[in-house]
Amino acid sequence: MNNNTTREIVAQIAATIDIPESAYEKAEKRYKDLADWFGRPECQCAKYNPHVYPQGSFRLGTVVRPLNEDDRYDLDFGCRLRSGISKATHTQKELKQLVGLDMEAYRKARQIEEKLEEKHRCWRLNYADEVGFHMDGVPSIPEVEAQRILLQEAMVKSGSAEVLAQNVIKHAGSITDKRKNNYETISADWRISNSEGYALWFESRMRLAMPLLEKRAFEAKAAKVDDLPARKWKSPLQLCVQILKRHRDVMFADDPDGKPISIIITTLAGKAYQGEQEIDDALKRILTDMDAYINKGSPRVPNPVNPVEDFADKWGDSKYQQHNLETKFRQWLAQARQDFKVIESTQDANSLVEQIQAKFASALDADDLEKRLGFTAAPAIAPSKKYSITEAPAKPWKDK
Repeated sequence: MNNNTTREIVAQIAATIDIPESAYEKAEKRYKDLADWFGRPECQCAKYNPHVYPQGSFRLGTVVRPLNEDDRYDLDFGCRLRSGISKATHTQKELKQLVGLDMEAYRKARQIEEKLEEKHRCWRLNYADEVGFHMDGVPSIPEVEAQRILLQEAMVKSGSAEVLAQNVIKHAGSITDKRKNNYETISADWRISNSEGYALWFESRMRLAMPLLEKRAFEAKAAKVDDLPARKWKSPLQLCVQILKRHRDVMFADDPDGKPISIIITTLAGKAYQGEQEIDDALKRILTDMDAYINKGSPRVPNPVNPVEDFADKWGDSKYQQHNLETKFRQWLAQARQDFKVIESTQDANSLVEQIQAKFASALDADDLEKRLGFTAAPAIAPSKKYSITEAPAKPWKDK
């Protein structure tokens, strides 16, 4: 198979697993609605200058369709109270309860039937409509200046550019976590979080393909790349992360506790990416190099915007020993490498369609591949099959 054929097939896989624009638009409306709600004078948080912002895969533009149509999208948002609250005046519990009061009032006002659900770090709203969402709101306050300076120094020491580090640390914050021993007491020791800063780091990796991003902006009639939301950049890095996450989801459909977490895949992919303009070249580079960015000692997979934090801290934690998390990550990576090579080498359209359906739950058409991509028609065997996006084999990883 030539490079152009591989390139188009990988691009088609990415297109079938991306979520519809309508889902992005609905998510944006809900983020904005929540931001407007928290800004109302009647809200408990209003006097503390609240800032509501998207985070996670919706912010990065790396969301993938759920494997099952009935599954909900997970939306994460931060609710930062930017003034009037500090670690010296409030406990984590008090901050979380304050935000929870306004989220509960919002739930009732919007007639959301399911109760507000408390998680370790956040409050969860459960929407039940034509596009199902979880909305997880993480309360936070700005990180103190001394800690921000330490974060900036750590980023630069680990290889980040000074300008990037300066921009990133502006968004560092302290979040609540009810698992911490000091959750109910006044303490300076809060968990650091910087989802907005992480998004800036990830965008800096996407910008390595700036000529392509500028082309995207031109096609969208935008004056510059920054005028487009990240999801519309459609950079090779974003598409590769989506493909890798979908491959992971299928492989671990029956072992959710063992699957590699998205932040590790996203971070290692971002570090391995070197600005390749074509999606197949980017995927090959990422699959080849991503494990080279795993440290032998702690932190194994450092958070690029807080290098002392280890995204892979559970790998060596005895509480998770039964899940063999590092072993399963490496098994997944080996399988992904093997499956990409199969896509590169397969010459039979029917076999390729079956392979892609089994490994990515992605529906391609064998007849279309033959016509458009120059495949030779397969020998007279069973006719090609058109799969639905949610149809997956009972045992997709069984070797043939």
